[in-house]
Amino acid sequence: MAAKEDLYSKIIPRRFRQNRSIVVKHGSNLEVLLSMGFPKNRAFKALVSTGGRSVQLACDWLFSHVDDPFLDDPLPREYVLYLRPSGPLQNQLSHFWQQSRLICGKNKAHNIFPHITLCKFFMCADSKVEALCGALQSTVSQWRGRFPSLLPLQLYTSANFIGLFIEEQVAETLKKFAADFAVEASSKADVHVEPHKKQLHVTLAYQFPSSHLASLEKLAKGIEAKLGCDWLAVLFSRDIRFANHETVKVMYPYVPQNDDELDLVPGDFVFTSPLEQLSTSEGWVFGTSMGTGLSGMLPENYVSRADECDTWVFHASHSFFSASPSEKSNKENKTLDGLLNFPCLDNSRSGESTIMSVVCQSMQVLRVTRVSPERTLFVCRHGERMDVVFGKHWLSQCSDAKGRYVRSNLNMPPFLPAWAGGHRDYDMDAPITVVGATQARTVGEALLESNTTVDFVYCSPSLRCVQTAHEMLRGMQQDGKLRIRVEPGLFEWTKWLSGSSLPAWIPTTDLAAANLSVDTTYRPRIPVSKLNVSESYDTYMTRSYKVTKDILAECKNKGNNVLIVGHASSLEACTRQLQGLPLHNSKEFVQVVRKIPYLGLCACEEQDTGVWQLVAPPVCPLTHGPNHSFSWRDSLQQE
Repeated sequence: MAAKEDLYSKIIPRRFRQNRSIVVKHGSNLEVLLSMGFPKNRAFKALVSTGGRSVQLACDWLFSHVDDPFLDDPLPREYVLYLRPSGPLQNQLSHFWQQSRLICGKNKAHNIFPHITLCKFFMCADSKVEALCGALQSTVSQWRGRFPSLLPLQLYTSANFIGLFIEEQVAETLKKFAADFAVEASSKADVHVEPHKKQLHVTLAYQFPSSHLASLEKLAKGIEAKLGCDWLAVLFSRDIRFANHETVKVMYPYVPQNDDELDLVPGDFVFTSPLEQLSTSEGWVFGTSMGTGLSGMLPENYVSRADECDTWVFHASHSFFSASPSEKSNKENKTLDGLLNFPCLDNSRSGESTIMSVVCQSMQVLRVTRVSPERTLFVCRHGERMDVVFGKHWLSQCSDAKGRYVRSNLNMPPFLPAWAGGHRDYDMDAPITVVGATQARTVGEALLESNTTVDFVYCSPSLRCVQTAHEMLRGMQQDGKLRIRVEPGLFEWTKWLSGSSLPAWIPTTDLAAANLSVDTTYRPRIPVSKLNVSESYDTYMTRSYKVTKDILAECKNKGNNVLIVGHASSLEACTRQLQGLPLHNSKEFVQVVRKIPYLGLCACEEQDTGVWQLVAPPVCPLTHGPNHSFSWRDSLQQE
């Protein structure tokens, strides 16, 4: 911290050091930043990255990015020009967005707010952005009185796309406006803008499962496309480095335990690339913080998936029917942004309680209308793991001089199972925390209270899965009565292993000696010798499907309910093909897996027709917020 303060003192004049709340009375935002001593390239970058809204926001951005290795990188941002609806049509589209997301889940269209694309993404130097915004304002002013008062929209659907297309003659008029903007932008900002040449349209849904087509089409037909609308010309930008990355939002704080880990602040966004995750272990991802520009490893259960446009920067918005957007239009934009989680001028999240209410009502409908099942397969992820909470090198924090395990935190288990492999092998096979055990026991107790019975329990050979299954049985008051069948075929996708070999799992005899309820006589369907490191995605999914079918066949006519305790990937891998659904591609699969929290539970029922179908689980979900590390000495004895 001291080093940062020294750096601040060098770049901030003395009159600004006493109070970082800055009041601008004279000069442009750029002039004020330059007068404060910031280099011009950094001042431009800070203003562009915050939409040029204020000196205060620009200063805050610079302070938070003081260690950003790309702070002085001249790489420009990417820009795009859209038409955004406002007014009655906006409300209709808002309703469609909410309902389609609730009924069918998120599809690719939800990544960006409703819009008409007028040009391809283009680059603009930071020093030219003000001129670019002026070019847009000038072009819109020239088109007032010429812009169509009504854009005729026609619904179009196909197997994986639904949209509202503009009548061709009117579309040509819009393309002429885009061409005029391209000329103006080239003249004033020295940028190359390529107007959109394809059919102009508002995308409603695309890249969705074919089973959702009928529901989405029905919703789309309810949109009154002829309603009034004030189309606004809006300019957004994004960081070109992360154009093909996934965006996640930080939900909980995380203090790094190791040098290669990222400091997480709730509300920040992190850019992650699916390609960079293939070599990381389960539970960890590699990403770059939007708030600081720093990169590192982070625990995936501390973040949730965000929309692509959540990190876009808004630069300008102009109406074709008034000199400036009306107060009403701005208010409507903010309301839509809040309801749909789309950022523009405001990051409000109003309306979420209404959405959650509808979700709960839909869940109740599922419970009432389900068909009487023949059998039920429960698949559950393991509990909170030690290496996620205490870092990848957690074992060094709880080992004495002789290498023996010593508990150094209340969330660490009092002891670890003793086995021939020694404690160092826990680096590849981490146990669950005390909180993880409590999570598992809580879910088991909830299953007991719901009168849910389990006849067979199978789990991955990972210690965290065995311990989770054991604690769930304790919660169900079945420990000692049911025995856990340890099945190597249920292990996660080996592509995610950080090492070049499989973990040295604890033998079932040693697990039983540690008082874990395992079946030492069980013969695995897929032995460890059949697992290969860095298996392909198709191989992993085929393995998971095969072992699940074998388990169900083995238990048929011997009991109704089977519980599998595995990894975050298990919920998808063990149930999707069982339902006769086509596989996601590997990228889509990774996104599904990221949504599975600790003790995430799904239920798949075999109907009297022989068809398996996912249904609402018999227990509520379990949400747990992490507790950051606390040192009374460091916090309370500061001088």
